[in-house]
Amino acid sequence: MANVTYFVAMPFMILDDGSYAAGEAKELPSARAALSRANAMALEEGNSGAIAFSRTGDPMTGEFSDAEILQKFGDTPDDLNLI
Repeated sequence: MANVTYFVAMPFMILDDGSYAAGEAKELPSARAALSRANAMALEEGNSGAIAFSRTGDPMTGEFSDAEILQKFGDTPDDLNLI
C-alpha cells in the first residue's frame, strides 16, 4: 500500500499548574483545512492555542514519519512530543 498523509488540527489548553494539555485532535482532508481549523480552535474559549500538523506513513504497517508542524496558533507548548 502506498503512503498516505494525514492532516490534523489539535488544540491545547493551559492547566492550573501551568502545564499544557492537548485537546481532541481532528483529522482534516487537506493542509489548508487543517490550518483553518487550527486557527479557529486557537480562538475557542478554553483553548490557549492550537497546531496544524501532518504525518505520512503506511496505515497497513503502522509506520509513520514524525509529525511535521504546519503552523502554530496562539500559546502552545515548545515541546510537541505529545503528537
